[in-house]
Amino acid sequence: MQLSQILSMNRIAIDKEGTQLTQGPEVLGRLSEMLASEGDCDAATVLKLLIEREHLLSTGIGDGVAIPHTPVPGLVNQKAALVLCPHGVEFAAIDQQPVKIFFAVIGPKSAASEHLKILARLSRLLKSPETRRRLLESTSSEQAYSLIQEQEAAPP
Repeated sequence: MQLSQILSMNRIAIDKEGTQLTQGPEVLGRLSEMLASEGDCDAATVLKLLIEREHLLSTGIGDGVAIPHTPVPGLVNQKAALVLCPHGVEFAAIDQQPVKIFFAVIGPKSAASEHLKILARLSRLLKSPETRRRLLESTSSEQAYSLIQEQEAAPP
């Protein structure tokens, strides 16, 4: 499954000025709202589950990236949302640096294997400094989404 299949342009937000999302809980709240936007899950439930996951171990993997993820009871399909914060947000990342790219993934409890494959694909995508730079330079959700599609279409 491609990341572009579980992400949509209406689930990408960019805080270019760094004034809308200044704390980790705010970012998780925005991600939860976007993930619940189609009505197939509840934003408050998603937020609660994402926060519980962060309490176990931060999903801030370093290099300005966090990949909040959790299974959601009753959810049928994998879903993703992306928040870009070029100014950075403190998020207890493994390298203690602010996080600028938050790529959240939720999925059904029964699809753990598929969920792990998506997380691995996402980690490979965001491992590239060039991809991270280009995402953070995106001025619209359309531009960020197109970049992800472009990266997925490129040969390995």
